Amino acid sequence: KLSINAFDYNCHLDLIKLLRQEGELVKLRRARQKMSELFPLTEEIWLDWLKDEIKMASESSEREKVYELFERAVKDYICPEIWLEYAQYSIGGIGQEGGIEKVRSIFERALTAVGLHVTKGTALWEAYREFENAILETAQPAPGSVPSPEQQQMLCSQLEKIHTLFRRQLGIPLLDMEASYAEYEEWSEDPIPETVIKNYKKALQQLEKCKPYEEALLGAETPKLAEYQAYIDFEMKAGDPARIQLIYERALAENCLVPDLWARYNQYLDRQLKVKELVLSAHDRAVRNCPWTVGLWIRYLLAMERHRVDHGTISEMFEKALNAGFIQATDYVEIWQAYLDYLRRRVDFSQDSSKELEELRSAFARAVEYLKQEVEERFSESGDPSCTIMQNWARVEARLCNNMQKARELWDNIMTKGNAKYANMWLEYYNLERAHGDTQHCRKALHRAVQCTSDYPEHVCEVLLTLERIEGTLEDWDAAVQKTENRLARVNEQRAKAAEKEAALAKQEEEKAEQRKQARAEKKASKKAKKTRVGDKRKADDDDEGEWGQEEEEQPSKRHKGDGDGVLVEEDMEVETGLFGRIGPEKPDRPGNQKEKASTSRKDIPKVLHDSSKDNVTVFVSNLSYNMADPEGKLKELFESCGEVAEIRPVFSNKGTFRGYCYVEFKEEKSALQALGLDRKVVEGRPMFVSPCVDKNKNPDFKVFRYSTTLEKHKLFISGLPFSCTKEELEDVCKAHGNVKDIRLVTNRAGKPKGLAYVEYENEAQASQAVLKMDGLTIKEHVIKVAISNPPLRKLPDKPETGRASQFAVPRQVYGARGKGRTQLSMMPRALQRQSNPVAKAENGMVQNSPATSSESPEEPKKMSNADFAKMLLKK
Repeated sequence: KLSINAFDYNCHLDLIKLLRQEGELVKLRRARQKMSELFPLTEEIWLDWLKDEIKMASESSEREKVYELFERAVKDYICPEIWLEYAQYSIGGIGQEGGIEKVRSIFERALTAVGLHVTKGTALWEAYREFENAILETAQPAPGSVPSPEQQQMLCSQLEKIHTLFRRQLGIPLLDMEASYAEYEEWSEDPIPETVIKNYKKALQQLEKCKPYEEALLGAETPKLAEYQAYIDFEMKAGDPARIQLIYERALAENCLVPDLWARYNQYLDRQLKVKELVLSAHDRAVRNCPWTVGLWIRYLLAMERHRVDHGTISEMFEKALNAGFIQATDYVEIWQAYLDYLRRRVDFSQDSSKELEELRSAFARAVEYLKQEVEERFSESGDPSCTIMQNWARVEARLCNNMQKARELWDNIMTKGNAKYANMWLEYYNLERAHGDTQHCRKALHRAVQCTSDYPEHVCEVLLTLERIEGTLEDWDAAVQKTENRLARVNEQRAKAAEKEAALAKQEEEKAEQRKQARAEKKASKKAKKTRVGDKRKADDDDEGEWGQEEEEQPSKRHKGDGDGVLVEEDMEVETGLFGRIGPEKPDRPGNQKEKASTSRKDIPKVLHDSSKDNVTVFVSNLSYNMADPEGKLKELFESCGEVAEIRPVFSNKGTFRGYCYVEFKEEKSALQALGLDRKVVEGRPMFVSPCVDKNKNPDFKVFRYSTTLEKHKLFISGLPFSCTKEELEDVCKAHGNVKDIRLVTNRAGKPKGLAYVEYENEAQASQAVLKMDGLTIKEHVIKVAISNPPLRKLPDKPETGRASQFAVPRQVYGARGKGRTQLSMMPRALQRQSNPVAKAENGMVQNSPATSSESPEEPKKMSNADFAKMLLKK
């Protein structure tokens, strides 16, 4: 796996674990080395590695390698345990030359790094004191002997070292300070100085202020981002740089994959401390932890330039950034722009030509080629549609190099990449020519702009006329007027044609809808006529026909979705119609209904008409339950909270059943706007859709989709959830990884869960952390998938009418008057069939079924008269 993808972090861990179990020490060392080159290692991995190496180190050369390993370990993260291990290991080399001073040097570096750690710093101070106490014991003279002056001086010096350590420690807010103070009182033969007591009390007060933040960290679950941020804010107000640096380092040790936290830390170091080693080290660790974040790379390049790092190192770092694997094409544009800015700042433009200038030009050319080849191949887009890099190159050539010829070539290239239709692109070029070119080229550019611009042609026409008004001759003015008039005339003609085409399409839609309506009406009429014929064949009287009609209503025939009474249509497929666009298909009456009853129902139910002039005060409400008993009363109660309701117009079918949508008209426009906030509110178990009233025939592109369809780095998409999972249960899982702003469980139109959800966090950092912690988590025996929200593009069908036609393309099953029964005669005894149809046997010697049955046979035999039958017998 690692030979395919060397950046698989978990695969590195698995390999190291297996090699350690097998005892393959050489391979294990090599595996750890490879991982450390690619990633900063955590405290646990470093401690395991160090302990293994310490066991094998016996000779002095091997001990030096362990020291080098410790030096690498303390640079990745600030970890008290690693520093303590380092100091204790160094004590083992005390017998070598300069051993004591080396141990003290390591302890001092450890105290500088983590000595202020409120909860873990005490262990280091105590270890340092124990070491100095051991030195003191060896310096004591033998019992009964008189110490020499040199011994006496060394004793005093060693005692002073221990006194100093106690006093330094007592001036820092650390846990168990009281025990350290009591130990000092017991150890010291002299009374504790007043200044030390004063510093100790001051540190105690500071500890009390820190305790709530430390307790919050102890009680919180990983990643503790909110708690760490509160602690950082507290230390920032106090303003002690060492303490601010330490709390940032503590937070990053537990949240090393949070780009925002690295960015804030680096910004603090850049602006406040400005210490080269600290700043560059932090930036380097940031890009090693979060290589996919382009902002961290850009800040690193700036910091290197700020601290005068040599050009070769900066260029090498930029090449690493290009191979970091950014997640979107625009990231590559940003890193190239940052590097090109750096190269431009190196150039001395007072010289006509220089090595730096040539390097800048070659970098611009490489950037354009890189975006075209590498980035476009990977992302199917260059990330720079408006050619900002080429624009900057042109500006550099024109303004700083006085090379307008090159600038014009670049702009010509920009325009050929699909930008010639935009007025703002032409005006950018015109402004460059105006500042650094000549009037002739300005005029030429504007004439081309008038010809090519399609978004705002009036604007470029106005700029051309203004130019000629100020600087042009009469001939120039006449040419410009003629050019602009012709262009605007063509534009107006094209717009008129587009409007006519749109109107024709709308009319065509209406005609198609009318044709479908007529076709359904004819079909319905033919069905009723057929049923009447079937009834006549039975020779049933009026009372019997009434009984058949009742039975028919109790057992309605099966219908396709979208055709028939709304009660039988699957609620999940309810079509949201009525925005003055395409109206949903009318629902035919049930087959057994009497003509009088159908006629009466049509007269009783008024047709819902909408005044389009009141669109601004009206909302369209859909996806309501078809079984809602009193839609008008129910909705009035809901919408009165938004403002005074003027009228509610529910839409009913010809049968009088509610069709699931209605219009709600308010007195004031602000009430209608407020009502949109009720969108997706659950009403009788279904999410209610509330949208503006817009005529879709006039606005075919109008969309009512309230959620973003682009990449949202602060929002997660979760799939694979159990259908029984509630919003509260999901929130309990998610809030452990950050501050949850909103959770949306995705449902179908019937309000039933689909096992999907969107979770919005406060920022990108929390969302990134949640993805790492939650992906693959099991909830109620369901393994969920978690990713950053990046919905696919919504593709609409090219020919919606074809899709609608195919819905009804399947031939419907022909049923008899009893619903699913094939015929009525099939339910009768044969004897009764013969009695009721004596002619059939006489005709051709076989029993004939009713027309309904015979119509279903593939080939109906030709009926013969008595004369034909006689001729057939005579031939024999």
